[in-house]
Amino acid sequence: MPERDEAMLAVIPHQSARWLRWLLILSTCLLLAGLYLPMLTLTKFLFIANSFSVMSGIHELLQRGHWFLFVLVGVFSVVLPVLKILLLFLLLQLREVNSTRYIRILRMMHDYGRWGMLDVMVVAVMIVTVKLDVIAEIELHAGLYLFAAAVLLIMYVTHRVAGFVQLK
Repeated sequence: MPERDEAMLAVIPHQSARWLRWLLILSTCLLLAGLYLPMLTLTKFLFIANSFSVMSGIHELLQRGHWFLFVLVGVFSVVLPVLKILLLFLLLQLREVNSTRYIRILRMMHDYGRWGMLDVMVVAVMIVTVKLDVIAEIELHAGLYLFAAAVLLIMYVTHRVAGFVQLK
């Protein structure tokens, strides 16, 4: 039985690579829209409304000095998804990968990456919802759904690319 560090090879068929690149382009568009479009609106006293996107929320965390949450949400909701997309594009361009470093990164993305982005967003929305007073109302917008769609699509592409990895 080969060790995980032994030589590994990923061969991605041309047609599959092309299709998966298109899905990555779509997920990039969804991610950008999901980051900048409003995710939710908080309405207080029936007439004071504040809308938030992921990026405006991250900016607000920075402005208020909530460094831990700023880094947590920024890394898991912006930096890691962008890095995943870039790495997946690279792997799909190479089509034949025999670098154990790339394969290990891909396996780690596949095994652990699915919990990173979506869960942080769900927890953030839950925190906002729980902190609401009785006089406040929350309304969800397209940004939340587009962000979730991007995360799910990136997870799907990662799963498909990881499926091409074979131990020698």
